[in-house]
Amino acid sequence: TSYKQLPVSVYQIQNKYRDEKRPRFGLMRSREFIMKDGYTFDADEEGLDKQYKLMYDAYTRIFTRCGLTFRPVIADSGAIGGSGSHEFEVLADSGEADIVYCENCDFAANIEAVDPLTVKCDIHNDKEKELVETPGQHTIEMVCDFLHAPVAQSVKAVVYNVDGLVVLAMVRGDHEVNETKIQHIYNAINVDMASDEDLKKVGLTAGYISPIGLKRTKDFDILVDPTVMEMQDACCGANEKDKHYIHVNPARDFTDVRVETIRQIQEGDVCPHCGGKIVRCRGIEVGQVFKLGTKYSEALHATFLDNQGKSHPFVMGCYGIGVTRTVAASIEQNHDDDGIIWPVAIAPYEAVIVPANNKSEEVMAAARKLYEDMEDGRDEVVLDDRNERAGIKFKDADLIGYPVRVTIGKKWQQSGCVEIKIRRSGEVVEVPLEEAKDKVLEILKTLHANNQ
Repeated sequence: TSYKQLPVSVYQIQNKYRDEKRPRFGLMRSREFIMKDGYTFDADEEGLDKQYKLMYDAYTRIFTRCGLTFRPVIADSGAIGGSGSHEFEVLADSGEADIVYCENCDFAANIEAVDPLTVKCDIHNDKEKELVETPGQHTIEMVCDFLHAPVAQSVKAVVYNVDGLVVLAMVRGDHEVNETKIQHIYNAINVDMASDEDLKKVGLTAGYISPIGLKRTKDFDILVDPTVMEMQDACCGANEKDKHYIHVNPARDFTDVRVETIRQIQEGDVCPHCGGKIVRCRGIEVGQVFKLGTKYSEALHATFLDNQGKSHPFVMGCYGIGVTRTVAASIEQNHDDDGIIWPVAIAPYEAVIVPANNKSEEVMAAARKLYEDMEDGRDEVVLDDRNERAGIKFKDADLIGYPVRVTIGKKWQQSGCVEIKIRRSGEVVEVPLEEAKDKVLEILKTLHANNQ
């Protein structure tokens, strides 16, 4: 209740449940998962900034120690809201998130959270727009091919139903609409593709739509990306079946529109921070941090008293790590054709001891002795004493992904040496049995130090 008690940080690690419509991707999209949630409560924005940085840095250390190749990226706060957010994205081709980063600076962001720079046009056009016949040409690619025009010189129309409002969004033909940005513009809950009924209601003809000759109303709005407004000598729909306009200058010919940055940033674009080149890749979100501010404390009347006895809402932060998603992301990033390659820090077990011949009492005794020596004071070692052939045990060891495998077999019986295989590199070293424990610990220490 008092400023003297602040800051406060609380967290939990707990099972969560989500009504996932289509569970998929193993542990990525499941209806039950393990989550680490955290919240901070401060007296002012300065305190929140400090807590946010502490948590951001802690998450960076956690994912680094987990052996992950990741990037913290600027994110959209979504329905949670707030003034700022970062996602921690594990880089993987199988990822669900599209992220972009700059080749020259440290800028990185979720593709939905970026306002790309306006692309200038170096084409000049003095001709008036001209109506042409385009029979049966109802997609950007078909129209441009028919008119022998580059896709980048066309204007693409995408129509949405935004909480009941029909919205016509116009972007350059080779660009995509950022639906998250549209959601923010209208502070909307639902952004869906418009139905045939929606188009009919506002007089649009699918495949031939443009803002030319249209007026905005209380039921219909028109958004045009600034890059479109820079274009000259473009082609676009004519709002009549089988007809398009050519020689269009949107700044001249689009007369009743709302200009907003609604295109997605894409590979090859100019970095909005330094002017470098943007690269696009896929990522798996494993954590996110938010600056909530007073959105929830004001709504719930959660307050404290300052040193003057005045009441103020808490300034809040929100932080989360998907524990099971982190496991799944690690596997996506650390595997080969034979199975998992666990980073040591999160491996279920650090080493497996494989006696190659279960029928030999001598081999089994040596394996048990090494197991007991290595397990002393730790629970990170497995003895594979199953009554299976050595080849099956080796295959299973690679599949499960133990960082280190120790094999006691014929070589030990012949020369007193055991084989130690490092799963990540495939390297095999031979050492006398009595040196095996120290050598395994040395290898594990090196892997830990390198976050592998």
